[in-house]
Amino acid sequence: MADLATRTLPLSGFHGGSGAAALSVAAPATRLSLRAKPDAVSALSGVLGVTLPTKAKTSASTNGRHALWLGPDEWLIIDENGADLMAAVASSGVLHSATDISHRNTAILVKGRGAAVAVNGGCPQDLSLGVFPVGACSRTVLGKAEVVLLRTAEDTFRVECWRSFAPYVSGLLNEAAEDAGN
Repeated sequence: MADLATRTLPLSGFHGGSGAAALSVAAPATRLSLRAKPDAVSALSGVLGVTLPTKAKTSASTNGRHALWLGPDEWLIIDENGADLMAAVASSGVLHSATDISHRNTAILVKGRGAAVAVNGGCPQDLSLGVFPVGACSRTVLGKAEVVLLRTAEDTFRVECWRSFAPYVSGLLNEAAEDAGN
């Protein structure tokens, strides 16, 4: 009988922040790092059930599935319903590169009127609504860690990071959230 690996959440039970910016761990999700040329975007969008965005810093979301533009030929796909994304893209019939990174990443949700201030505690990016509106995303830095940032509401961000950086990212966000006030 084969030994099976069991996924453990790196920040299981973590909650933090302040009255202005609450922090919590996002539910487990399936994640895919997807690369493809422009002529494959339509077919991949069709099998994923979400339109792959082709404009910088944009995302698309449908029924718990998010497609985040990371580069001219690169997307991060997140499915909050545990769908088999690899099987979906394998059925596309078009040339692409896909890697399941579900075990590599985790996400921290930052929510509240001080959420942007908390994220800006370690991220130099302008997060004002005019520049980084709801649905905007980018690969950026938070302190010394690379993160992918998605604004899901005016007062909510999803911060995707590698699970090995999760203690650092959550600690930095927690301190910044406390600085954002109560």
